Amino acid sequence: MLLPLAGLAAVLLDRVFGEPPRFHPLVGFGAIADALERRLNPAAGATADGHGGRAATDPAARLAGAVAWLLAVLPWAALAAWLCAPAQLGLVGDVLLLTLALGGRSLTEHAARVGADLLAGDLPAARRHVSFLVSRQTAELDEEGVARACVESTLENGADAIFGALFWFAMAGGAGAVFYRLANTLDAMWGYRTPRLGAFGFAAARLDDALNYVPARLVAFAYALCGRTATALRCWRQQAPHWDSPNAGPVMAAGAGALGLRLGGAAVYHGHVETRPVLGAGQAPAGADIVRALHLVRRALVLWLLVWLALAALCAVLF
Repeated sequence: MLLPLAGLAAVLLDRVFGEPPRFHPLVGFGAIADALERRLNPAAGATADGHGGRAATDPAARLAGAVAWLLAVLPWAALAAWLCAPAQLGLVGDVLLLTLALGGRSLTEHAARVGADLLAGDLPAARRHVSFLVSRQTAELDEEGVARACVESTLENGADAIFGALFWFAMAGGAGAVFYRLANTLDAMWGYRTPRLGAFGFAAARLDDALNYVPARLVAFAYALCGRTATALRCWRQQAPHWDSPNAGPVMAAGAGALGLRLGGAAVYHGHVETRPVLGAGQAPAGADIVRALHLVRRALVLWLLVWLALAALCAVLF
C-alpha cells in the first residue's frame, strides 16, 4: 500500500512545484546523450540533406546506438535503485525520483499557454509556443494546425510524461520511473528517421516502443472511459492500426474520439510533408479544445490513481 501512496505524493508534488526551474537532471542527461551520440554515431557528420548519413538498416550504426543507450541509461538506473534501497533513502527516494520523472505540470503549462495565445488571437505566439511541444515545423501553421498539434501533443505526451512514468514506478519503484524516463528521453532525442539518426536511434525507438506498449493501451482505455467512450473505442479499434507508431496510435485515436475531435492529417517534419491517417471523429480542433484535452488527461490520471489505490488496498486485505 505504501508504493501507491508514494505515487500519489509524487503526483501532488509535481502538481504543486512542477519541474526544477534550473539544473533539472534531464537537462544534464540530455547533454551526456548528445556527447555519446557525437562520439559513437558513425553518421554523426550527416547533414540535413542526407550527406554523410547511413542506411537505417546499417548494422554498425545500430550496434553503436544500442551500446550508447546502455551507457546512457544503465548507470543512472542502477544509482536510482541504490538510492531507493531501504538502507539509503527508501520510500523518500522513490517519491523524489518519481517527482523528477513526472512532467505533468510542465505539459499543462506549455499546452495552456498555446491555448491562451489562440484564444487571444495571437497566432505568432501560439506557433512559437507550440514549437516547444512538437517536433513538426510550426512557422506556417494556421490556427487549426496549431490547435491540432497541441492537442495531439497533449494526449501523446501525457501518456509519456505522466502515465508511462507512473506505470513503471508501479512495477519497479523510483528506479523503474528513472529507467523509463531516460529511455523515453533518448527516443525523443535519437528516435528520428533521419540520415543521421535512422540507424543509430533504432534501439532507442524500439526499446521505447516496448516500454510503452502496455501503459499506452491502459492510457487509451482510460481516455475512452473519461470521455465519449463508444466513439473512443471505435476510433481506437479502426484507426490506430493505420498509425505509424504502435503506441501513439491507440493513445491519440482513443483520446481524439473521447474528445469528439478530428486529429491527424498532413504535417511537416524535417522539411518533408507527411500525410498521416485521420484519428478521431467530429470537428477540427480549436484553441478551446486544448483545455478540454488537458481536462481529459487529468481525469484519466485521477482514474489511474483511484484504481491503483483500490487494487493495493484489495491486495493488502487478501494477502
